[in-house]
Amino acid sequence: MAATSTENFENCYAALIGLAENYRTASPPNIRLCIHCLQSIFSLNPPPPIKARTHLQLGTILHSHTKNIDLSKQHLDSAWKLSIDLAEVDDAKFEAASLLAYIYDKQRKSSEAKPLLLQAIELSKSAPFWHCRMLFQLAQIYATEKDFTAACRLLGDGAEYALAAKSQYTTLLFLLSKGMLLLINRDAVQVNETLSRAGMMIDQWTGAAVQQESLKVFFLVLQVCHYLSAGQVKRVKPALKQLQQSIQAITQLHSDDDHVSSNKIDMFQWLPKEHMCVLVYLVTVMHSMQAGYMDKVQKYTDKALMQIEKLKMLDAHPLLSSFQIMLLEHIIMCRLIMGNKTTAIQEIFQACHVCQGQPRLFTTHRAQIHTLLGLYAMSMNCMEAADAQFHTAIKHSDSTDLSLFIYMNLGIVYLRMGKQQEFLGLLERINPEKLEHTNSHSLKASAYYVQGLQTFFQARFNEAKSYLRETLKMANAEDLNRLTSCSLVLLGHIFLSQGNSRESQNMVTPAMQLAGKIPDVHVQLWASSLLKDLYRLSGDSVKEEEECRLHANFSKMLLEDHFQSTQLSEHGLIQWTDGPCPFHLNTTGGI
Repeated sequence: MAATSTENFENCYAALIGLAENYRTASPPNIRLCIHCLQSIFSLNPPPPIKARTHLQLGTILHSHTKNIDLSKQHLDSAWKLSIDLAEVDDAKFEAASLLAYIYDKQRKSSEAKPLLLQAIELSKSAPFWHCRMLFQLAQIYATEKDFTAACRLLGDGAEYALAAKSQYTTLLFLLSKGMLLLINRDAVQVNETLSRAGMMIDQWTGAAVQQESLKVFFLVLQVCHYLSAGQVKRVKPALKQLQQSIQAITQLHSDDDHVSSNKIDMFQWLPKEHMCVLVYLVTVMHSMQAGYMDKVQKYTDKALMQIEKLKMLDAHPLLSSFQIMLLEHIIMCRLIMGNKTTAIQEIFQACHVCQGQPRLFTTHRAQIHTLLGLYAMSMNCMEAADAQFHTAIKHSDSTDLSLFIYMNLGIVYLRMGKQQEFLGLLERINPEKLEHTNSHSLKASAYYVQGLQTFFQARFNEAKSYLRETLKMANAEDLNRLTSCSLVLLGHIFLSQGNSRESQNMVTPAMQLAGKIPDVHVQLWASSLLKDLYRLSGDSVKEEEECRLHANFSKMLLEDHFQSTQLSEHGLIQWTDGPCPFHLNTTGGI
Protein backbone atom coordinates (compact mmCIF):
# COMPACT_ATOMS: atom_id res chain seq x y z
CA MET A 1 0.00 0.00 0.00
CA ALA A 2 2.83 2.38 0.99
CA ALA A 3 4.65 1.66 -2.27
CA THR A 4 1.51 2.47 -4.25
CA SER A 5 1.04 5.71 -2.28
CA THR A 6 4.65 6.72 -3.03
CA GLU A 7 4.20 5.84 -6.69
CA ASN A 8 0.98 7.91 -6.87
CA PHE A 9 2.73 10.88 -5.30
CA GLU A 10 5.65 10.64 -7.73
CA ASN A 11 3.28 10.41 -10.71
CA CYS A 12 1.21 13.41 -9.55
CA TYR A 13 4.33 15.40 -8.71
CA ALA A 14 5.89 14.65 -12.12
CA ALA A 15 2.65 15.61 -13.87
CA LEU A 16 2.33 18.93 -12.01
CA ILE A 17 5.99 19.82 -12.55
CA GLY A 18 5.68 18.99 -16.25
CA LEU A 19 2.52 21.07 -16.61
CA ALA A 20 4.09 23.99 -14.75
CA GLU A 21 7.12 23.89 -17.07
CA ASN A 22 4.88 23.73 -20.16
CA TYR A 23 2.97 26.81 -19.01
CA ARG A 24 6.24 28.62 -18.18
CA THR A 25 7.82 27.92 -21.57
CA ALA A 26 4.66 28.43 -23.65
CA SER A 27 4.59 31.28 -26.16
CA PRO A 28 3.43 33.52 -24.61
CA PRO A 29 4.08 32.03 -21.14
CA ASN A 30 1.11 31.48 -18.85
CA ILE A 31 2.67 32.34 -15.50
CA ARG A 32 -0.64 32.30 -13.61
CA LEU A 33 -1.30 28.63 -14.48
CA CYS A 34 2.37 27.75 -13.93
CA ILE A 35 2.13 29.12 -10.37
CA HIS A 36 -1.20 27.34 -9.85
CA CYS A 37 0.37 23.96 -10.79
CA LEU A 38 3.31 24.52 -8.42
CA GLN A 39 1.01 25.54 -5.54
CA SER A 40 -0.99 22.35 -6.11
CA ILE A 41 2.09 20.30 -5.17
CA PHE A 42 1.67 21.36 -1.53
CA SER A 43 -1.72 19.57 -1.40
CA LEU A 44 0.14 16.28 -2.01
CA ASN A 45 1.95 16.74 1.35
CA PRO A 46 5.41 16.36 -0.23
CA PRO A 47 8.53 15.45 1.79
CA PRO A 48 10.65 18.43 3.05
CA PRO A 49 13.22 18.41 0.18
CA ILE A 50 10.49 18.61 -2.49
CA LYS A 51 8.52 21.11 -0.45
CA ALA A 52 11.63 23.32 -0.17
CA ARG A 53 12.37 23.01 -3.90
CA THR A 54 8.77 23.93 -4.78
CA HIS A 55 8.95 27.03 -2.58
CA LEU A 56 12.19 27.93 -4.40
CA GLN A 57 10.56 27.46 -7.82
CA LEU A 58 7.60 29.63 -6.81
CA GLY A 59 9.86 32.31 -5.32
CA THR A 60 12.04 32.39 -8.43
CA ILE A 61 9.10 32.61 -10.87
CA LEU A 62 7.34 35.28 -8.82
CA HIS A 63 10.59 37.29 -8.75
CA SER A 64 11.27 36.88 -12.49
CA HIS A 65 7.76 37.24 -13.91
CA THR A 66 5.66 39.29 -11.47
CA LYS A 67 5.84 42.39 -9.30
CA ASN A 68 4.80 40.47 -6.18
CA ILE A 69 8.22 40.63 -4.53
CA ASP A 70 6.83 40.16 -1.00
CA LEU A 71 5.22 36.81 -1.92
CA SER A 72 8.45 35.82 -3.72
CA LYS A 73 10.40 36.55 -0.53
CA GLN A 74 7.97 34.48 1.56
CA HIS A 75 8.46 31.43 -0.66
CA LEU A 76 12.25 31.84 -0.76
CA ASP A 77 12.36 32.26 3.01
CA SER A 78 10.28 29.07 3.41
CA ALA A 79 12.61 27.22 1.01
CA TRP A 80 15.67 28.35 2.95
CA LYS A 81 14.26 27.58 6.41
CA LEU A 82 12.95 24.15 5.34
CA SER A 83 16.30 23.16 3.83
CA ILE A 84 18.62 24.44 6.59
CA ASP A 85 18.20 21.26 8.64
CA LEU A 86 18.35 18.87 5.68
CA ALA A 87 21.53 16.83 5.82
CA GLU A 88 22.11 16.56 2.09
CA VAL A 89 23.96 19.27 0.19
CA ASP A 90 21.28 20.54 -2.17
CA ASP A 91 21.68 23.36 -4.69
CA ALA A 92 18.11 24.46 -3.89
CA LYS A 93 19.13 25.40 -0.35
CA PHE A 94 21.85 27.78 -1.46
CA GLU A 95 19.99 29.05 -4.51
CA ALA A 96 17.15 30.16 -2.21
CA ALA A 97 19.58 31.90 0.17
CA SER A 98 21.42 33.63 -2.67
CA LEU A 99 18.28 34.95 -4.40
CA LEU A 100 16.65 36.00 -1.12
CA ALA A 101 19.81 37.91 -0.13
CA TYR A 102 19.90 39.52 -3.60
CA ILE A 103 16.31 40.76 -3.14
CA TYR A 104 17.06 42.10 0.35
CA ASP A 105 20.11 43.92 -0.99
CA LYS A 106 18.16 45.40 -3.91
CA GLN A 107 15.58 46.68 -1.39
CA ARG A 108 18.49 48.21 0.59
CA LYS A 109 17.93 45.79 3.46
CA SER A 110 21.53 44.67 3.79
CA SER A 111 21.03 44.14 7.54
CA GLU A 112 18.84 41.16 6.55
CA ALA A 113 20.96 40.01 3.61
CA LYS A 114 24.28 39.84 5.51
CA PRO A 115 23.38 37.40 8.33
CA LEU A 116 21.54 35.19 5.81
CA LEU A 117 24.61 34.98 3.59
CA LEU A 118 26.95 34.43 6.55
CA GLN A 119 24.88 31.43 7.64
CA ALA A 120 24.73 30.09 4.07
CA ILE A 121 28.52 30.50 3.70
CA GLU A 122 29.05 28.49 6.88
CA LEU A 123 26.73 25.70 5.65
CA SER A 124 28.15 25.60 2.11
CA LYS A 125 31.75 24.62 2.85
CA SER A 126 31.23 21.24 1.17
CA ALA A 127 29.55 22.88 -1.85
CA PRO A 128 32.48 24.73 -3.49
CA PHE A 129 30.56 26.63 -6.17
CA TRP A 130 27.90 27.99 -3.79
CA HIS A 131 30.45 28.73 -1.07
CA CYS A 132 32.46 30.87 -3.48
CA ARG A 133 29.43 32.47 -5.06
CA MET A 134 28.07 33.64 -1.71
CA LEU A 135 31.48 34.91 -0.59
CA PHE A 136 31.51 37.06 -3.73
CA GLN A 137 27.91 38.14 -3.07
CA LEU A 138 28.54 39.15 0.55
CA ALA A 139 31.78 40.93 -0.39
CA GLN A 140 29.80 42.92 -2.99
CA ILE A 141 27.34 44.09 -0.29
CA TYR A 142 30.17 45.19 2.01
CA ALA A 143 31.90 46.95 -0.93
CA THR A 144 28.67 48.82 -1.78
CA GLU A 145 28.56 49.98 1.87
CA LYS A 146 32.23 51.02 1.52
CA ASP A 147 33.31 48.57 4.24
CA PHE A 148 36.34 47.58 2.18
CA THR A 149 38.10 45.89 5.10
CA ALA A 150 35.26 43.36 5.54
CA ALA A 151 34.90 42.90 1.76
CA CYS A 152 38.64 42.28 1.28
CA ARG A 153 38.71 39.84 4.19
CA LEU A 154 35.92 37.78 2.55
CA LEU A 155 37.68 37.84 -0.82
CA GLY A 156 40.92 36.77 0.87
CA ASP A 157 39.05 33.87 2.52
CA GLY A 158 37.66 32.96 -0.88
CA ALA A 159 41.13 32.92 -2.46
CA GLU A 160 42.43 30.57 0.25
CA TYR A 161 39.37 28.31 -0.07
CA ALA A 162 39.68 28.13 -3.87
CA LEU A 163 43.42 27.41 -3.59
CA ALA A 164 42.69 24.50 -1.22
CA ALA A 165 40.08 23.29 -3.74
CA LYS A 166 42.85 23.28 -6.40
CA SER A 167 41.19 25.97 -8.51
CA GLN A 168 43.82 28.27 -9.97
CA TYR A 169 41.14 30.17 -11.92
CA THR A 170 38.77 31.00 -9.04
CA THR A 171 41.71 31.76 -6.71
CA LEU A 172 42.78 34.43 -9.21
CA LEU A 173 39.23 35.80 -9.54
CA PHE A 174 39.13 36.31 -5.76
CA LEU A 175 42.62 37.87 -5.72
CA LEU A 176 41.91 40.25 -8.59
CA SER A 177 38.53 41.23 -7.08
CA LYS A 178 40.36 42.02 -3.84
CA GLY A 179 42.90 44.06 -5.83
CA MET A 180 40.04 46.01 -7.41
CA LEU A 181 38.59 46.94 -4.00
CA LEU A 182 42.02 47.87 -2.63
CA LEU A 183 42.45 50.11 -5.67
CA ILE A 184 39.08 51.80 -5.01
CA ASN A 185 40.13 52.21 -1.35
CA ARG A 186 43.48 53.68 -2.55
CA ASP A 187 45.60 51.25 -0.52
CA ALA A 188 48.60 51.45 -2.84
CA VAL A 189 50.87 49.13 -0.82
CA GLN A 190 48.36 46.27 -0.68
CA VAL A 191 47.34 46.85 -4.31
CA ASN A 192 50.96 46.29 -5.35
CA GLU A 193 51.27 43.15 -3.18
CA THR A 194 47.99 41.64 -4.43
CA LEU A 195 48.63 42.44 -8.10
CA SER A 196 52.20 41.09 -7.88
CA ARG A 197 50.92 37.76 -6.50
CA ALA A 198 48.17 37.60 -9.13
CA GLY A 199 50.59 38.52 -11.94
CA MET A 200 52.97 35.69 -11.02
CA MET A 201 50.07 33.19 -10.91
CA ILE A 202 48.86 34.30 -14.36
CA ASP A 203 52.41 33.96 -15.77
CA GLN A 204 52.58 30.39 -14.37
CA TRP A 205 49.11 29.49 -15.75
CA THR A 206 48.70 25.91 -16.98
CA GLY A 207 44.96 25.93 -17.79
CA ALA A 208 42.87 26.88 -20.79
CA ALA A 209 43.88 29.85 -22.97
CA VAL A 210 40.46 31.56 -22.79
CA GLN A 211 40.58 31.61 -18.98
CA GLN A 212 44.16 32.90 -18.97
CA GLU A 213 43.35 35.73 -21.39
CA SER A 214 40.25 36.66 -19.39
CA LEU A 215 42.28 36.84 -16.17
CA LYS A 216 45.03 38.75 -17.97
CA VAL A 217 42.50 41.36 -19.16
CA PHE A 218 41.21 41.72 -15.56
CA PHE A 219 44.78 42.03 -14.24
CA LEU A 220 45.86 44.57 -16.88
CA VAL A 221 42.71 46.70 -16.42
CA LEU A 222 43.57 46.95 -12.71
CA GLN A 223 47.21 47.76 -13.50
CA VAL A 224 46.21 50.50 -15.96
CA CYS A 225 43.70 51.99 -13.47
CA HIS A 226 46.34 51.81 -10.71
CA TYR A 227 48.78 53.90 -12.78
CA LEU A 228 46.07 56.30 -13.98
CA SER A 229 44.81 56.92 -10.43
CA ALA A 230 48.40 57.89 -9.60
CA GLY A 231 48.45 60.24 -12.61
CA GLN A 232 51.26 58.21 -14.22
CA VAL A 233 50.16 58.59 -17.82
CA LYS A 234 53.50 57.71 -19.42
CA ARG A 235 54.15 54.69 -17.19
CA VAL A 236 50.78 53.19 -18.11
CA LYS A 237 51.52 52.87 -21.84
CA PRO A 238 53.16 49.38 -21.87
CA ALA A 239 50.34 47.89 -19.74
CA LEU A 240 47.70 49.55 -21.93
CA LYS A 241 49.34 48.15 -25.07
CA GLN A 242 49.39 44.67 -23.51
CA LEU A 243 45.73 45.07 -22.55
CA GLN A 244 44.76 45.96 -26.11
CA GLN A 245 46.67 42.90 -27.38
CA SER A 246 44.96 40.67 -24.80
CA ILE A 247 41.46 41.81 -25.74
CA GLN A 248 42.27 41.11 -29.41
CA ALA A 249 43.51 37.64 -28.45
CA ILE A 250 40.40 36.82 -26.41
CA THR A 251 38.00 37.91 -29.16
CA GLN A 252 39.79 35.59 -31.61
CA LEU A 253 39.51 32.52 -29.35
CA HIS A 254 36.74 30.14 -30.41
CA SER A 255 33.49 30.42 -28.43
CA ASP A 256 33.53 26.63 -27.89
CA ASP A 257 36.48 27.19 -25.55
CA ASP A 258 34.44 29.39 -23.18
CA HIS A 259 33.47 26.62 -20.76
CA VAL A 260 36.65 24.69 -20.36
CA SER A 261 36.81 23.43 -16.78
CA SER A 262 35.06 20.35 -15.44
CA ASN A 263 35.61 21.63 -11.89
CA LYS A 264 32.28 23.02 -10.66
CA ILE A 265 34.04 25.71 -8.62
CA ASP A 266 35.26 27.24 -11.92
CA MET A 267 31.76 28.05 -13.22
CA PHE A 268 32.34 31.77 -12.63
CA GLN A 269 32.82 34.30 -15.40
CA TRP A 270 34.39 37.65 -14.63
CA LEU A 271 32.81 39.40 -17.62
CA PRO A 272 31.48 38.32 -21.01
CA LYS A 273 33.89 39.08 -23.86
CA GLU A 274 31.62 41.85 -25.18
CA HIS A 275 31.65 43.62 -21.81
CA MET A 276 35.43 43.27 -21.63
CA CYS A 277 35.72 45.02 -25.00
CA VAL A 278 33.68 47.97 -23.69
CA LEU A 279 35.83 48.10 -20.54
CA VAL A 280 39.06 48.20 -22.57
CA TYR A 281 37.60 51.07 -24.63
CA LEU A 282 36.75 52.82 -21.34
CA VAL A 283 40.25 52.59 -19.83
CA THR A 284 41.71 53.70 -23.18
CA VAL A 285 39.41 56.75 -23.02
CA MET A 286 40.55 57.42 -19.43
CA HIS A 287 44.20 57.32 -20.51
CA SER A 288 43.60 59.52 -23.57
CA MET A 289 41.76 62.06 -21.42
CA GLN A 290 44.61 62.37 -18.91
CA ALA A 291 47.22 62.49 -21.66
CA GLY A 292 45.26 65.15 -23.57
CA TYR A 293 44.44 63.25 -26.77
CA MET A 294 40.88 64.45 -27.40
CA ASP A 295 40.64 62.82 -30.85
CA LYS A 296 41.22 59.40 -29.22
CA VAL A 297 38.72 60.20 -26.45
CA GLN A 298 36.08 60.83 -29.12
CA LYS A 299 37.04 57.85 -31.26
CA TYR A 300 36.97 55.24 -28.48
CA THR A 301 33.96 56.74 -26.71
CA ASP A 302 31.95 56.51 -29.94
CA LYS A 303 32.97 52.87 -30.42
CA ALA A 304 32.19 51.97 -26.80
CA LEU A 305 28.79 53.71 -26.74
CA MET A 306 27.77 51.98 -29.99
CA GLN A 307 28.75 48.63 -28.49
CA ILE A 308 26.77 49.41 -25.32
CA GLU A 309 23.64 50.25 -27.33
CA LYS A 310 23.89 46.92 -29.19
CA LEU A 311 24.40 44.97 -25.95
CA LYS A 312 21.54 46.75 -24.20
CA MET A 313 19.14 45.52 -26.87
CA LEU A 314 20.00 41.94 -25.85
CA ASP A 315 20.38 42.41 -22.09
CA ALA A 316 20.24 45.72 -20.21
CA HIS A 317 22.80 44.65 -17.60
CA PRO A 318 23.33 47.35 -14.91
CA LEU A 319 27.09 47.21 -15.54
CA LEU A 320 26.55 48.57 -19.04
CA SER A 321 24.90 51.67 -17.56
CA SER A 322 27.92 52.12 -15.26
CA PHE A 323 30.25 51.95 -18.26
CA GLN A 324 27.98 54.34 -20.18
CA ILE A 325 27.93 56.98 -17.43
CA MET A 326 31.75 56.88 -17.08
CA LEU A 327 32.20 57.24 -20.84
CA LEU A 328 29.79 60.17 -20.88
CA GLU A 329 31.70 61.86 -18.03
CA HIS A 330 34.90 61.72 -20.09
CA ILE A 331 33.40 62.78 -23.41
CA ILE A 332 31.67 65.76 -21.69
CA MET A 333 35.06 67.01 -20.41
CA CYS A 334 36.43 66.45 -23.90
CA ARG A 335 33.62 68.58 -25.43
CA LEU A 336 34.27 71.42 -22.96
CA ILE A 337 37.99 71.43 -23.76
CA MET A 338 37.24 71.51 -27.49
CA GLY A 339 34.76 74.38 -27.04
CA ASN A 340 31.63 72.36 -27.80
CA LYS A 341 29.45 73.42 -24.85
CA THR A 342 26.16 72.80 -26.69
CA THR A 343 26.80 69.07 -26.97
CA ALA A 344 28.35 68.97 -23.48
CA ILE A 345 25.22 70.20 -21.67
CA GLN A 346 23.02 67.82 -23.69
CA GLU A 347 25.32 64.94 -22.71
CA ILE A 348 25.23 66.00 -19.04
CA PHE A 349 21.46 65.73 -19.29
CA GLN A 350 21.86 62.32 -20.95
CA ALA A 351 24.09 61.20 -18.06
CA CYS A 352 21.27 62.11 -15.64
CA HIS A 353 18.88 60.13 -17.83
CA VAL A 354 21.14 57.03 -17.67
CA CYS A 355 21.06 57.29 -13.86
CA GLN A 356 17.29 57.77 -13.73
CA GLY A 357 16.40 54.09 -13.58
CA GLN A 358 19.18 53.17 -11.15
CA PRO A 359 19.15 55.06 -7.84
CA ARG A 360 22.51 53.58 -6.82
CA LEU A 361 24.15 54.81 -10.02
CA PHE A 362 22.86 58.32 -9.35
CA THR A 363 24.15 58.13 -5.75
CA THR A 364 27.64 57.08 -6.88
CA HIS A 365 27.87 59.56 -9.78
CA ARG A 366 26.02 62.61 -8.48
CA ALA A 367 29.23 64.36 -7.40
CA GLN A 368 30.71 63.87 -10.89
CA ILE A 369 27.54 65.20 -12.58
CA HIS A 370 27.57 68.39 -10.48
CA THR A 371 31.33 68.74 -11.11
CA LEU A 372 30.65 68.61 -14.86
CA LEU A 373 27.87 71.19 -14.46
CA GLY A 374 30.37 73.38 -12.58
CA LEU A 375 32.92 73.04 -15.42
CA TYR A 376 30.20 73.81 -17.98
CA ALA A 377 29.07 76.87 -16.00
CA MET A 378 32.72 78.05 -15.84
CA SER A 379 33.04 77.71 -19.62
CA MET A 380 29.82 79.75 -19.99
CA ASN A 381 31.23 82.41 -17.64
CA CYS A 382 28.37 81.75 -15.16
CA MET A 383 30.65 81.95 -12.13
CA GLU A 384 27.98 82.09 -9.41
CA ALA A 385 26.37 78.94 -10.83
CA ALA A 386 29.79 77.26 -11.07
CA ASP A 387 30.45 78.12 -7.41
CA ALA A 388 27.10 76.56 -6.38
CA GLN A 389 27.65 73.45 -8.52
CA PHE A 390 31.13 72.81 -7.13
CA HIS A 391 29.88 73.16 -3.54
CA THR A 392 27.06 70.70 -4.33
CA ALA A 393 29.60 68.29 -5.85
CA ILE A 394 31.83 68.49 -2.75
CA LYS A 395 28.80 67.72 -0.55
CA HIS A 396 28.16 64.50 -2.49
CA SER A 397 31.80 63.48 -3.07
CA ASP A 398 33.43 60.69 -1.11
CA SER A 399 36.59 60.64 -3.23
CA THR A 400 39.66 62.52 -2.03
CA ASP A 401 40.97 63.03 -5.57
CA LEU A 402 37.62 64.22 -6.95
CA SER A 403 37.28 66.66 -4.03
CA LEU A 404 40.78 67.99 -4.72
CA PHE A 405 39.93 68.42 -8.43
CA ILE A 406 36.75 70.31 -7.45
CA TYR A 407 38.57 72.56 -4.97
CA MET A 408 41.18 73.48 -7.60
CA ASN A 409 38.49 74.47 -10.10
CA LEU A 410 36.63 76.34 -7.38
CA GLY A 411 39.88 78.19 -6.69
CA ILE A 412 40.06 79.23 -10.37
CA VAL A 413 36.42 80.41 -10.16
CA TYR A 414 37.30 82.60 -7.15
CA LEU A 415 40.34 84.02 -8.96
CA ARG A 416 38.22 84.89 -12.00
CA MET A 417 35.58 86.50 -9.75
CA GLY A 418 38.22 88.44 -7.81
CA LYS A 419 37.24 86.71 -4.55
CA GLN A 420 40.71 86.70 -3.01
CA GLN A 421 39.58 85.91 0.54
CA GLU A 422 37.52 82.93 -0.59
CA PHE A 423 40.53 81.67 -2.57
CA LEU A 424 42.79 81.99 0.48
CA GLY A 425 40.23 79.93 2.40
CA LEU A 426 40.88 77.07 -0.08
CA LEU A 427 44.64 77.45 -0.22
CA GLU A 428 45.39 74.98 2.55
CA ARG A 429 43.39 72.29 0.71
CA ILE A 430 45.13 72.75 -2.64
CA ASN A 431 48.68 73.57 -1.52
CA PRO A 432 50.87 71.12 -3.53
CA GLU A 433 53.42 71.00 -0.71
CA LYS A 434 50.76 69.70 1.72
CA LEU A 435 48.79 67.25 -0.41
CA GLU A 436 49.13 64.22 1.87
CA HIS A 437 45.80 62.62 0.89
CA THR A 438 46.54 62.00 -2.79
CA ASN A 439 49.11 59.92 -4.63
CA SER A 440 48.15 61.48 -7.95
CA HIS A 441 51.10 62.94 -9.84
CA SER A 442 48.79 64.83 -12.23
CA LEU A 443 46.71 66.41 -9.43
CA LYS A 444 49.85 67.62 -7.65
CA ALA A 445 51.11 69.09 -10.92
CA SER A 446 47.72 70.80 -11.39
CA ALA A 447 47.92 72.24 -7.87
CA TYR A 448 51.20 73.97 -8.78
CA TYR A 449 49.45 75.41 -11.85
CA VAL A 450 46.60 76.85 -9.73
CA GLN A 451 49.16 78.47 -7.42
CA GLY A 452 50.95 79.85 -10.46
CA LEU A 453 47.67 81.29 -11.69
CA GLN A 454 46.96 82.92 -8.31
CA THR A 455 50.38 84.56 -8.09
CA PHE A 456 50.01 85.71 -11.73
CA PHE A 457 46.69 87.41 -10.86
CA GLN A 458 48.53 89.18 -8.01
CA ALA A 459 51.36 90.22 -10.40
CA ARG A 460 53.88 88.23 -8.30
CA PHE A 461 55.48 87.12 -11.54
CA ASN A 462 58.67 85.51 -10.26
CA GLU A 463 56.75 83.31 -7.82
CA ALA A 464 54.29 82.44 -10.59
CA LYS A 465 57.15 81.36 -12.88
CA SER A 466 58.57 79.17 -10.14
CA TYR A 467 55.24 77.35 -9.63
CA LEU A 468 54.69 76.96 -13.37
CA ARG A 469 58.17 75.55 -13.97
CA GLU A 470 57.38 72.91 -11.34
CA THR A 471 54.12 72.18 -13.18
CA LEU A 472 55.98 71.85 -16.48
CA LYS A 473 58.60 69.54 -14.98
CA MET A 474 55.89 67.24 -13.57
CA ALA A 475 53.68 67.46 -16.69
CA ASN A 476 56.54 66.64 -19.06
CA ALA A 477 57.60 63.70 -16.90
CA GLU A 478 54.24 62.00 -17.53
CA ASP A 479 53.16 63.43 -20.93
CA LEU A 480 50.33 65.53 -19.46
CA ASN A 481 49.90 67.51 -22.69
CA ARG A 482 47.01 69.74 -21.69
CA LEU A 483 48.68 70.84 -18.46
CA THR A 484 51.88 71.48 -20.41
CA SER A 485 50.08 73.71 -22.96
CA CYS A 486 48.24 75.66 -20.20
CA SER A 487 51.48 76.22 -18.27
CA LEU A 488 53.40 77.30 -21.37
CA VAL A 489 50.79 79.86 -22.44
CA LEU A 490 50.56 81.29 -18.91
CA LEU A 491 54.36 81.54 -18.72
CA GLY A 492 54.28 83.27 -22.11
CA HIS A 493 51.72 85.73 -20.76
CA ILE A 494 53.94 86.44 -17.73
CA PHE A 495 57.05 87.05 -19.86
CA LEU A 496 55.04 89.37 -22.12
CA SER A 497 53.80 91.27 -19.04
CA GLN A 498 57.46 91.67 -18.00
CA GLY A 499 58.40 92.97 -21.46
CA ASN A 500 60.41 89.88 -22.43
CA SER A 501 58.96 89.26 -25.90
CA ARG A 502 61.55 86.74 -27.03
CA GLU A 503 61.05 84.43 -24.02
CA SER A 504 57.30 84.89 -24.29
CA GLN A 505 57.33 83.69 -27.89
CA ASN A 506 59.48 80.69 -26.90
CA MET A 507 56.65 79.67 -24.56
CA VAL A 508 53.54 80.62 -26.53
CA THR A 509 54.55 79.09 -29.90
CA PRO A 510 54.89 75.48 -28.58
CA ALA A 511 51.78 76.06 -26.41
CA MET A 512 49.82 76.92 -29.57
CA GLN A 513 51.16 73.87 -31.42
CA LEU A 514 50.36 71.51 -28.54
CA ALA A 515 46.91 73.04 -28.01
CA GLY A 516 46.20 72.50 -31.72
CA LYS A 517 47.04 68.79 -31.42
CA ILE A 518 44.77 68.28 -28.40
CA PRO A 519 42.77 70.39 -29.59
CA ASP A 520 42.11 72.83 -26.74
CA VAL A 521 40.20 75.78 -28.21
CA HIS A 522 40.50 77.97 -25.10
CA VAL A 523 44.30 77.70 -25.00
CA GLN A 524 44.39 78.33 -28.76
CA LEU A 525 42.28 81.47 -28.27
CA TRP A 526 44.58 82.64 -25.47
CA ALA A 527 47.77 81.82 -27.39
CA SER A 528 46.60 83.48 -30.63
CA SER A 529 45.77 86.63 -28.65
CA LEU A 530 49.32 86.70 -27.24
CA LEU A 531 50.94 85.84 -30.57
CA LYS A 532 49.23 88.67 -32.46
CA ASP A 533 50.63 91.09 -29.82
CA LEU A 534 54.09 89.51 -30.05
CA TYR A 535 54.15 89.70 -33.87
CA ARG A 536 52.96 93.32 -33.72
CA LEU A 537 55.82 94.16 -31.32
CA SER A 538 58.34 92.44 -33.61
CA GLY A 539 56.90 94.18 -36.71
CA ASP A 540 55.90 90.95 -38.48
CA SER A 541 52.62 92.17 -39.98
CA VAL A 542 51.98 89.01 -42.05
CA LYS A 543 52.09 86.71 -39.02
CA GLU A 544 50.25 89.28 -36.93
CA GLU A 545 47.43 89.27 -39.50
CA GLU A 546 47.38 85.46 -39.52
CA GLU A 547 47.06 85.33 -35.71
CA CYS A 548 44.34 88.02 -35.83
CA ARG A 549 42.40 85.83 -38.26
CA LEU A 550 42.90 82.74 -36.09
CA HIS A 551 41.85 84.63 -32.96
CA ALA A 552 38.74 85.94 -34.72
CA ASN A 553 37.83 82.40 -35.90
CA PHE A 554 38.22 80.91 -32.41
CA SER A 555 36.24 83.80 -30.88
CA LYS A 556 33.45 83.45 -33.42
CA MET A 557 33.22 79.68 -32.94
CA LEU A 558 33.10 79.98 -29.14
CA LEU A 559 30.57 82.84 -29.21
CA GLU A 560 28.25 80.98 -31.59
CA ASP A 561 28.44 77.87 -29.45
CA HIS A 562 27.91 79.97 -26.30
CA PHE A 563 24.75 81.48 -27.80
CA GLN A 564 23.41 78.07 -28.90
CA SER A 565 24.00 76.68 -25.40
CA THR A 566 22.05 79.49 -23.75
CA GLN A 567 19.09 78.70 -26.03
CA LEU A 568 18.88 75.08 -24.86
CA SER A 569 16.44 74.28 -22.07
CA GLU A 570 19.11 71.93 -20.65
CA HIS A 571 21.20 75.04 -19.88
CA GLY A 572 18.85 75.48 -16.89
CA LEU A 573 20.59 72.51 -15.24
CA ILE A 574 23.23 74.92 -13.93
CA GLN A 575 20.63 76.11 -11.39
CA TRP A 576 19.93 72.55 -10.13
CA THR A 577 21.68 71.86 -6.83
CA ASP A 578 19.13 69.86 -4.86
CA GLY A 579 16.61 67.04 -5.29
CA PRO A 580 16.14 64.81 -8.34
CA CYS A 581 17.21 65.88 -11.82
CA PRO A 582 14.67 68.27 -13.40
CA PHE A 583 13.88 66.07 -16.40
CA HIS A 584 11.20 68.49 -17.61
CA LEU A 585 14.04 70.65 -18.94
CA ASN A 586 14.54 68.36 -21.92
CA THR A 587 12.57 69.84 -24.80
CA THR A 588 15.16 69.44 -27.54
CA GLY A 589 14.36 65.81 -28.26
CA GLY A 590 17.98 64.82 -27.66
CA ILE A 591 17.25 61.90 -25.36
